[in-house]
Amino acid sequence: MKPASRLLLAALWAAVLVGAAVWIGAHLELSGDLRRFMPTARTPAQKLLIEELGEGPGARLLLVALSGDTPATLARQSARMRTLLRDSGRFAIVANGDDGGLEAVPERLRPYRYLLSDTVDDHDLDRHLLADALDQRVQDLGSPAAELVEPLLGRDPTLETLRLAEAWQPAEAPQKRHGVWFDREGHEALMLLETHAAGFDPSGQQAALAAIRDAFERTRGAGDARLTVTGPGAFSEQIGGRTRREATLFGSLGGAGFAVMLLLAYRRWQAPLLAALPVASAGLLGLAAVAALFAADGVHGITLAFGFTLIGIAADYPIHLFSHLQPGVPPRESARLIWRTLATGVASTCLAYLTFFVSGVDGLRQLAVFTVVGLATAALTTRFLLPALLAPPRDDIAGRSSVVRMHAAIERLPRLAAPVVLGIAAVAVAVIVFVPGALWQNDLARLTPVPEDALARDVQLREALGAPDVRYLIAIQGADAESVLQRSERLRPALDALRGSHVLAGYDMAARYLPSIATQRARQARLPDRAALRTELAAALAGGPFRADAFDGFVDDVQRARAAAPLRPADLAGTPLEATVGGLLMAGDGRATALVSLSGLADPAVVAQVAQANDVQLLDLKQASESLVAEYRARVLWALALAVLLLAGGVYAMLRNVRRTARVLAPMLLATALVLAVLRGLGVELNLFHLVALMLAAGLGLDYALFFDHAGEGRAEQRRTLHAVIVCAISTLLVFALLALSQIPVLRAIGGTVALGVLFNVLLALLIARRPAAQA
Repeated sequence: MKPASRLLLAALWAAVLVGAAVWIGAHLELSGDLRRFMPTARTPAQKLLIEELGEGPGARLLLVALSGDTPATLARQSARMRTLLRDSGRFAIVANGDDGGLEAVPERLRPYRYLLSDTVDDHDLDRHLLADALDQRVQDLGSPAAELVEPLLGRDPTLETLRLAEAWQPAEAPQKRHGVWFDREGHEALMLLETHAAGFDPSGQQAALAAIRDAFERTRGAGDARLTVTGPGAFSEQIGGRTRREATLFGSLGGAGFAVMLLLAYRRWQAPLLAALPVASAGLLGLAAVAALFAADGVHGITLAFGFTLIGIAADYPIHLFSHLQPGVPPRESARLIWRTLATGVASTCLAYLTFFVSGVDGLRQLAVFTVVGLATAALTTRFLLPALLAPPRDDIAGRSSVVRMHAAIERLPRLAAPVVLGIAAVAVAVIVFVPGALWQNDLARLTPVPEDALARDVQLREALGAPDVRYLIAIQGADAESVLQRSERLRPALDALRGSHVLAGYDMAARYLPSIATQRARQARLPDRAALRTELAAALAGGPFRADAFDGFVDDVQRARAAAPLRPADLAGTPLEATVGGLLMAGDGRATALVSLSGLADPAVVAQVAQANDVQLLDLKQASESLVAEYRARVLWALALAVLLLAGGVYAMLRNVRRTARVLAPMLLATALVLAVLRGLGVELNLFHLVALMLAAGLGLDYALFFDHAGEGRAEQRRTLHAVIVCAISTLLVFALLALSQIPVLRAIGGTVALGVLFNVLLALLIARRPAAQA
């Protein structure tokens, strides 16, 4: 093909890729639901953990602190921020201790106030209670509270609405100064927010955080106030931003290093650009395939990150082609000569990744589709499109003096006999098994890149605000919402006793906001009818300053409450209580669960005993997450075991020789054992990301061994293969060694594992898979 035609084809290919990228960017739906990467929950604790990750109130809490200015200034700013945040519509709860507002009790719930409040549990709504209330209202009208009390007085002389608003504040509220919450030292104004957006909704959480920052800037003025926001949503944004920054930095450095490596290796400025075409094609088609097959769920961000990392294998395919080009031989012929070996490696690796379909995890299925389609695309474009863009080289890689010297040096290396290989494997397995310390990392919290000082700050604010413990929950299960609400009410005296003995600082439950139907009916029965209430009210008004007809609205509300159908969870839709109760009361499929969140838990064992005595369960979500991770890992390990069998089957199908198959697979298997031994020796606890990285390194190692076997005994072909493998290994090492320097545990685990795997795979492929060169 003429140079002008090659240039036109390259431009057309690049234009198609740019167009595809633009289209995918416009139509791609990204998902941040971590539950897509979780196996099916089996135990009650695991099921609650999955719910809490996204829908639970703990996942939606944001803790806010204002500091750096005078307490009075901070209090005014807190009050103004509260108004702005409530008006933003992004928060189910905006609490800062300012009880003056009645937004917590919307108008349509106010007639039910005597059904929701416990006032009539111990006192009849008689002349004595009403007289005491009216005497107090007279005093209120002569105080600064008159502006708040007067609008309520005619319908609510007992101020039950304010009692409910105060009762629905967080269970263990901090001290107040200037009418809002402050920490113990009085230096920080505090706020507790609960977002409407689920915890797994990154865009919703980011929008909520943006609303907080905007409200802070609008209310700060020229002051010196500082804003601190912690909680799962804030950490998620911080992790995402940090991951993007590091991925961009390392990706840019790795890409630049890869380009320089290809320029040095092939001495052609076109090499980096041409090598990028199959890799870009792989990424875009892989992404398009996932988007098409999982359109209903969206492409998970983790799939995207992992997928493009795994597509790094595809960068080796054009390198093998470049190194095998020969003067006078059409590039298409060179591609044909290496195709059988290249296709074997691709097919075997794709078969291995298809095992993720048996893992039972949606996220891993997405990853499998991305990788299989991507690798197949890279291989096919390298075989059928890339050669058309290449011109035969002026020199043969095999004849370069540097390659000849390197090959001669490697020829002097001994080849490892089978007993030596087995001995090294035995030592590696012994290290893996017998080195003391935990083998697996089950604690998800230790994978977070959130700095220690940020976590400590979150604990500090959580304690100051009395926010619920994120680890322990009491679960009350039953056939329907009514049964679990009744059992919650029966549990309250025991929890109050624990709070009195300082085993608990506080607790929260759905029954605190929505009493059971039985309790509401009992309260209805204690409300007087219209005639009786008018008689008792007249007696209470006797001799007082109020007119008899001033409280007609109050009489009407009580009668409405007497006749109303009891409130149910569905009746809270559209009110501030909807999200609060919804996070603590889950019903459906013939089962219901009420959660009791705990704050200031001092002795879990005592709480567990009380829970057991009341026939409910104290759940340890940390333990649940660890068991879920263990089950997840077991599925992945089974998938990897099946992947090894498929890899072996794919290689044997091509080679049709047991000894050659063993010689190709041995470096990969031994390298995997050595990587695990090194990690264990360094005290590294293994997690899922190490396993995925080991699979990536194994795919790279399989390619190295296959090409060394393909080279046979011919010196020229061995030198070309050696050049290709060394270039592949150095470029891969460059990218993943950079990742190993990351401060993010996930990236560090992948980078360090793959870098070690590449080193061991190259060395062992040279010592095991390479054949002795024929004598010249």
